[in-house]
Formats: sequence, structure tokens, C-alpha cells
Amino acid sequence: MVNLGLFSGAKRAKSVNVRFRLPYYTQWGQSLVVCGSEPLLGSWNVKKGLLLSPIHQGDQLIWYGSIAVSNGFGCEYNYYVVDDNRDVLRWEKGNRRKLFLPQGLQGGEVVELRDLWQTGADAIPFKLAFKDVVFGRSSTLSIERPLGKFIHNNLNEDADSVLVDFKICCPNIEEDTTVYVIGSSSKLGQWKVQNGIKLSYAGDSIWHGDCILQYTDFPLKYKYCKYGKDGVISSEFGQNRDLLLDASNIPPRHIVLSDGMLRDVPWRGSGVAIPMFSVRSEDDLGVGEFLDLKLLVDWAVESGLHLVQLLPVNDTSVHGMWWDSYPYSSLSVFALHPLYLRVQALSDNIPEDIKLEIQKKKVELDGKDVDYEATMAAKLSLARKIFSREKDSILNSSSFQKYLSENEEWLKPYAAFCFLRDFFETSDHSQWGRFSQFSKDKLEKLISKDSLHYEVICFHYYIQYHLHQQLSEAANYGRKKGVILKGDLPIGVDRNSVDTWVYPTLFRMDTSTGAPPDYFDKNGQNWGFPTYNWEEMSKDNYAWWRARLTQMSNYFTAYRIDHILGFFRIWELPEHAMTGLVGKFRPSIPLSQEELEREGIWDFDRLSRPYIRAELLQDKFGAAWGYIASHFLNEYEKSFYEFKKECDTEKKIASKLKSLVEESQLQNPDQIRRSLFELVQNIVLIRDPENPKSFYPRFNIEDTSSFNDLDGHSKDVLKRLYYDYYFQRQEDLWRKNALKTLPVLLDSSDMLACGEDLGLIPSCVHPVMEELGLIGLRIQRMPNEPNLEFGIPSQYSYMTVCAPSCHDCSTLRAWWEEDEERRGRFMKNVIGSDILSPTQCIPEIAHFILKQHFEAPSMWAIFPLQDLLALKDEYTTRPAKEETINDPTNPKHYWRYRSHVTLESLMKDKELQETIKVLSVESGRSVPDEPKPASTSVNKEKISVATKSNGIPQEETLAVI
Repeated sequence: MVNLGLFSGAKRAKSVNVRFRLPYYTQWGQSLVVCGSEPLLGSWNVKKGLLLSPIHQGDQLIWYGSIAVSNGFGCEYNYYVVDDNRDVLRWEKGNRRKLFLPQGLQGGEVVELRDLWQTGADAIPFKLAFKDVVFGRSSTLSIERPLGKFIHNNLNEDADSVLVDFKICCPNIEEDTTVYVIGSSSKLGQWKVQNGIKLSYAGDSIWHGDCILQYTDFPLKYKYCKYGKDGVISSEFGQNRDLLLDASNIPPRHIVLSDGMLRDVPWRGSGVAIPMFSVRSEDDLGVGEFLDLKLLVDWAVESGLHLVQLLPVNDTSVHGMWWDSYPYSSLSVFALHPLYLRVQALSDNIPEDIKLEIQKKKVELDGKDVDYEATMAAKLSLARKIFSREKDSILNSSSFQKYLSENEEWLKPYAAFCFLRDFFETSDHSQWGRFSQFSKDKLEKLISKDSLHYEVICFHYYIQYHLHQQLSEAANYGRKKGVILKGDLPIGVDRNSVDTWVYPTLFRMDTSTGAPPDYFDKNGQNWGFPTYNWEEMSKDNYAWWRARLTQMSNYFTAYRIDHILGFFRIWELPEHAMTGLVGKFRPSIPLSQEELEREGIWDFDRLSRPYIRAELLQDKFGAAWGYIASHFLNEYEKSFYEFKKECDTEKKIASKLKSLVEESQLQNPDQIRRSLFELVQNIVLIRDPENPKSFYPRFNIEDTSSFNDLDGHSKDVLKRLYYDYYFQRQEDLWRKNALKTLPVLLDSSDMLACGEDLGLIPSCVHPVMEELGLIGLRIQRMPNEPNLEFGIPSQYSYMTVCAPSCHDCSTLRAWWEEDEERRGRFMKNVIGSDILSPTQCIPEIAHFILKQHFEAPSMWAIFPLQDLLALKDEYTTRPAKEETINDPTNPKHYWRYRSHVTLESLMKDKELQETIKVLSVESGRSVPDEPKPASTSVNKEKISVATKSNGIPQEETLAVI
């Protein structure tokens, strides 16, 4: 939020004391500093800022500090938490605070700034999603009295009086509503609104007003309330606010009271999630297209939904085949995907023969699923024909020239990369000869107007220009309709991408990223992306990341950070790995050889290489074990084996096995490969390739025979060190790592940020997310609590998005059908029924589960379209398994799910729209273009009951109001 301390000023010769006062709990060794724009406050150098001193007052720790300034002094400032060396540990979020001294001050007077720490959650109402979309369409309030302008400009001669400026933030306020402060003093109406102080609107969602109080009015109790049209009064809930005069200090003559947010029932909304490629309309050509989003926005509005969430829409054209359907493997983090282009919209003058061809392709590609390769080929072929007719007029237009000028930093390398990819028939830029190494000189020659292939380069400009136009049109339409468009920020890029070609030092190309074993896959995941070189990225303050976020904000007002854990630590695998099991965290503190030796562990070769005994081979391969051993292994000691050099990694094993299958028709090759992988993974410690005296415990070591064949002492030691490595020693390191990178991302744009925090969650993650104002994700079947099988939506925290499923797991219907015993437990423990559970997820079951999520305290309830369609029988005729978007256990999954219902059909289904809208309205969630329910009373009991019925804990009303 914006916490301003603004005053109009008049200069005086004598100095004025400005006293900073902030209640804030710190840990041992931490202090608070005020740093600001003027030399007295360090000129934004925190080490030179004003160090505050702590005083305990009751159950609060109050930090104080003073500076003597001349009359008329003004500055910007913020608070920082520092260590003993004054290194910054954290800083408050939101806009910079502003201070100007008021008129009429006498020399020696004290002006006390009573501030509250600004959290990341306080800044949320001022993100684009709310400021410009959800709240932005309400009537604009005119400024009644700017901050710093007082009604009571001068104090009287009474030395026992103080001027108090009350200031509160209220970003979501209805038309014809005013804000009052009332309290125990007669000056504050003695709790009667009509006699209280009516506050003035000062802009930026801030309301303020001042009055002169006597010392006898203290201690003062007060609160804020809203007075709406028709005389409806709505008081903030929770305990009354207190204002005391500190006995240990000289009483101030002026108190600037920055009271943070008005404590109202938190704003809550709902939305729909669907990949762009899964949308179906009557106008699309084989796949959802950006312009379809306008119709999807209309459907969202009619269904009472405030948000449309997509998967990544970046170009993924790496392989030139269906593998490119994987939306998280970006060819470019800036370019949009040609798949989502509407070719009919490229020109107003498309000739009849091309129109007929478009119509023919629409019929051919109107299948149950997306045909990625055929659709891409058709769209690019048609686009080239239109481009050849109008290229001169488009490329010379002022609109195109403006787009090229604003985007040339990424667009020109992208176009050159696409040309070289097609010329060399590979995206592996290491195979491009002299073009393998990127340079600006080579780039300029490649894209030169004099080159023979300049028209090919321009075609890529042309496609991106039109994609930009079409997505911008849809995004602007959503804003006007009050619907947030939420994008997705992938954690990685393809190793054969424009970004790794242009910025090779930003990536560790000999590694791969993934995730350790979790709910999705017991063998972990290997995404194949190179890991980031964060040290190199930090040298220009993460300019590449900042540019990504700036580009996204051209279209989206909210975004999901894919695998937010990657900004704390990433699961790093060697480049030669195929599965995600034998990895380590980067960064992390390894087990040192010295540490292990102190514990009596010394046989490092035994622990860090595959432990393969003859009995294990016989158990895995039966009678064929000798054949397998002869081709893959050497016996280095009687009955002990090791892998041959040519097949001692997962990729080498797969290659060798493939050749054996081709030569000898080997039976069950998939099972043999799994067993060989289990052998190569049968280790206890992973030796660090960069430091042979450092080791990492293999994930789930107790599942290996290598561990189970150890002596008791070694087992006990390694189990303890395993637990320490994965759950204790890294926490502070990971917290600091996240606080280096995430704030840079969050400050790069005004988009609302949500973090995908599923999987193995370190204990440092949620406190950091809370501190930064990041919204987490809750999926009912994947609860954070280890003792729960099913999450309890009514207990979710406000700063979350809740959903019954997501793109990485089966839909609600498919999940219900997968496991009879599990759905029986769900019926009994969640639904509270002992009747036999139906084998199908009938609409009544879907309605119950969706209602749970609508009623949750979460800021957002976002539902996959498939789960919303489960509310009606007529939409459940398609087998549930076919509605799955992704199978995380399959690294080559074909992302091709396409809705079997067109948007036009959904727009006609008023019954479904009304069902969804009623769920939203009755749960207290905001809906577009709907008057909000009127508050009915200032009675705290009634307000408390109302909030409890929505399941919203009173102490969690800190963000959007």
C-alpha cells in the first residue's frame, strides 16, 4: 500500500524534530533503519541511513529515531531491516513514503510519524489486476483535499494539545461512499458516525482528516467506517485501534497516523483456467487462438468470473514436430507462438482462393484433439501466402515500424535464429558452424536488407507483429470487461533456444533442471532445461528476467510463477541424466568428506558408485542376467559388478539398449531399461563433479540396496545426515537466495504475482512468499499438511489460489474415477456420507467440491474449464481421461487436449452460466458488473458472524479490500 506522510511546508529558521515510530518485531542481531532521498537519511544508501532504537511497550517492540530538520523539509523514505553490519536483510514493499513538514511549526516542535511496516500483501490492491481491471472500471473519485493540506492549520496556545492526522488506505470503495473515523473522544463523535470526522479523498486510495486533541483524550480508542448511499454504515472489524502518548518521550505537537489498510472483509474472486491450445471456437483453425479470448472473456463475465488463466504462450518451435507441444520449453521467452495466430485476421483483403483454403483447413483440422504438426504447417503456409501479397504495405506502416523499434532487442535475434534453425534443419546452435557463437556483427549481417534471405527474416517479424496485435486486442478487451488475463512464467528455457544462443553465460549448459520425487512422479522429473547461472545474472541486476516480465506485462495483468521453488533452489541433474532421481539442489551446502570421516564414514567409492551384486542382477533380470551383464557390466570383484564406460549413464544405457534391440529383437526393452536405470541409481552419495571432496545424499536413500547392505552405524549416521541435508541445513541459504532474485522479478512489473508452490516445500518458502506478498497455490488432493489425505479448503489462508485440480494432474472427473477406495474415503471424510460413492463424478458431487472451493477464504478460486463443465451431465459424455492436459510422468507427453464444446455453445448455455455465478455470489466472491452486497450494520457481532460464514479468519484481512 501507499503509506504517505505528506504536509505542505513553510520555512522557519529554527529546526524541527521529526520522530519516526514503527512497531516491528525483529530477531536477535537485527535492527531497523530509515533510509531516504535526503543526506540526513542516507541518500538511499542504507548504511548511512538513520538507525532506530527499540523500546518495549507492553507486548509491542517499538522502534524510534529522530532527525532535526529545517522548516519546509521534505523527502521520500522507507524502512529496512539490517544486520550488525548494516547489510539489508529485508525491506518494506509498496511505494516510497513521502514527508513534507506542515505549516506553522515552531522551532523545537516534534512531528511524530507513526508508521506501520508495509508488507507485500499491502501492495496487492495497487497491482494492475486490481487497480486497472477489477477496481478500475468504477467511477473515478476526485481529489477532495491533497495530503499535506490541513483543516486545522495551526495549534492553539494550549500546550496540552496535539494535531493528529488520520490516514487510511481503502482501494476498493463503492460509488457515493465516504470514510469516517470515530472513537472514544468527543472530537471523534464518541462512536457516533454522524459526529465523527469525515475524511477527505487524497488520491491513490488514501483518505485522511485531522483534528486537534487534548492530552486528556488519551489513551484514545478509534476505528474507521464507510458510510454508503442509502445511509448504510459499514465499520471495520477486529479490535479497536489504540492511540497512546508515549510517556518516555516529549509529547509531539503533530502526529501523522499512517494506519495501513481499512480492515474490511477481504475481496475474493474466481476464475477459469484453460490452455490457449485447448480453447475451441467456430472461428479457430485447429487450435485455440488469441482472438478467441474475447469470447472467453464474455463467457467469464456472464458466469461471474473475474479471471482467465492460460498456460505459457511463448514460441516452442524447437524440434519442428509434436514434441513442441510442450508449452514450458520456450524457443524464446519473448516471442509469441505462431500456433495461436488467426490467419483470417491478417488482412482485410484476403483473396477468395485463400479464403477457400482456410475454410478447407478448418474442416480438416477440426478434430477431437489438437494436431500440432498439421496445424502449424497449415497456418504458416497460409500466412506466407498472405504475407507475399501485403508485405510492403505492412512492413512500411508506422504501426509495424513502431513495433519493430520497441522490440528489436529480442525480435531481430529471434528472426535470425528461426532462419538458421530452418536452414541447418536443427535448433541445436552448436551445429551451426560459424554461427554457433552469437555476436551482434553476425546478427547484423544475417538480418541485413541486402541479404538474399531478408524476406524470410521479415516474415518472422510479420508473424510476431500480428500475434502481438491479436493478443493485445484480446487483453485490452478483457481489461474493459473487468476480467484479468493471467499468464504463466516458465521456470526454464529449452537448451536449444534463442536465449541460450544469445546469452550463453546466463546458463549452465552441462546440467538439467527438474524436480525430486513427489506426488507427480516417484522417480522425479527431468525437464531438460539448463540451470541458471544466477551469479552471472546478478551482474546486471537480472536484466534478462526484468525484460521477460516487462514483455509479459504488455498482455497480462497477473501471472503464475512456474515452480517458484526454483528461485529458492533448483533440482539440478547432470546433462547425461534422463530421469529426475539422482540429482542435487543448487545452491546447497554439501556433506564434506571431513564431516563424513568424523562420523566414521570413509568408503566413499563404495557409497558413490552403483552397488551391483550378482544376486541383484539375477533378481532383476532372471535368466537373462548373464546376457545383460555381458553387454553392460564388468565384474571387478567376485560377484560385484560395475558399468562399462560406454554405458555408465542413463543416456548411454538408453543408446546401448536401443542398438541391442535393433540387432537382436530383445524382449521387454522398457522393463530392461527401467531395471538398468535402477542399477545406475543404486548409490548412497553423489560426488560433486566440481569438488570431489563434497557429497550429496541421494534422494530416498533408504529405498536402495546399497544403503540397506550397510552396517547399522553407517545407516544411522547417513539417515541423520540425509535429514539434515534435505530439511535443515539449507533453509537460511535458500531463504537468502530467494530474497536476492524474487524481489527483482516482482518489482519489474505491476502484475499480480502467484507462485506455484507444490511439491517438496522447504520451511523457508511460505514465510518468504508471505513477506513478498506472493499468492500460493492449494490443490485439495495435494495438501501441504503431511497428516492429511485431502486438503480442507475452509482452512486455506487468504493469500492463496485454491483449485480442485490443475493442468499437471487429472481432472476432477478423472480423479474421482481413478481409485474406488480413495473416493470412498473422500465421501466419508470430506462429504460426510456413508453411502456407497457413485462410480462417476456426477454433477451433484462436482457441485459439492466446487462449492467448497468457492467458499474457501482464498483470494482466488480458479477452476479448470473441464471441472466447471462437470456441473452438467451433457458435458460429461467425453471419457474423463481424455480431458487430461499433462502427464508429468511422461517427459514426451503430447499436449493436445482440446475442449469438445465451443465457446459459442457455452455462451448459449445460460443455465450453466447461472449455476457458476450463483456459486460465486453466494460464497461472497466478487463478480463482474454486479453491485456488491450491502453491508448491514456496524455491530461487531454481526460482522463477525458474516465473516465466519465465509470461512475467513479475521486476522487474515491484510490484502485486497
